[in-house]
Amino acid sequence: MALITGLANEHATHLNVRKLSLVDLEDALLKGIEDFKAKPTFGVFVILIYPLVTLAAFMVVSNYDLLPVVFPAVAGFLMVGPFFTISMCEMSRRREAGEDISGLGVFDFHRSPAVQDIVLLGLMLVALFFLWIATAMTLYGLTMGDPWQSAPAALGSGFVERLFTTGAGWTLIIVGNAMGFLFAVAAFCIGALSFPMLLDQRHSHVSIGTAVQTSIQVVLANPVMMALWGLIIVGSMIIGAVPLLVGLSVVIPILCHATWHFYRKAVTLN
Repeated sequence: MALITGLANEHATHLNVRKLSLVDLEDALLKGIEDFKAKPTFGVFVILIYPLVTLAAFMVVSNYDLLPVVFPAVAGFLMVGPFFTISMCEMSRRREAGEDISGLGVFDFHRSPAVQDIVLLGLMLVALFFLWIATAMTLYGLTMGDPWQSAPAALGSGFVERLFTTGAGWTLIIVGNAMGFLFAVAAFCIGALSFPMLLDQRHSHVSIGTAVQTSIQVVLANPVMMALWGLIIVGSMIIGAVPLLVGLSVVIPILCHATWHFYRKAVTLN
């Protein structure tokens, strides 16, 4: 911890945290839409989303043992979501800088001097995700019993009934959502702005400690606006998922692009 704090203090004077307003959120979203229009990428997300969803659905249908993992896994995906914004942020960064965005290389963040820190921070969020899954399954075991030793029928047709008609089920729902909220807040504070900050080449390379510390400072300085930003992300994902997940192929890249512009508004340089 002392090492991270020291690394953060090394570059802390280079970054300033701003107070945000509704106008900033709106402008970030509008610029995200403009970036998406400049280089639409919905086809890429369709290719990625549907095979993964189909595979997950097949695994659940063919193996009821996985059913208790579905909700924690889907909810926890948002914890690692910031890592997947990085390629779109790179495109937005280049477009903002007036660089060519015609080729596929526009999404290549691998040439960034901070690539190792970006990957390391991504692994930290992945570790947090698996910690959440382990916590959720432990809670399930304490309330509903060991899912790996339950009969398929208990995890299939009777699972929803047990979940909503028993005290153990409601304990799982209430406590599980409360714990999931805490994990989500932690992931949001850590990763909301850290990745575009590491990617930004306008300043000398900042450390992971600086990026995480500044991201947390933005959240603490703007609790209402950051909470609204989080609600916009979650609400947009839900709306995008309604029309057979097709909307996600538009919503996800727009949110990713908007993340870059949101960071640019929240953090300024000396």
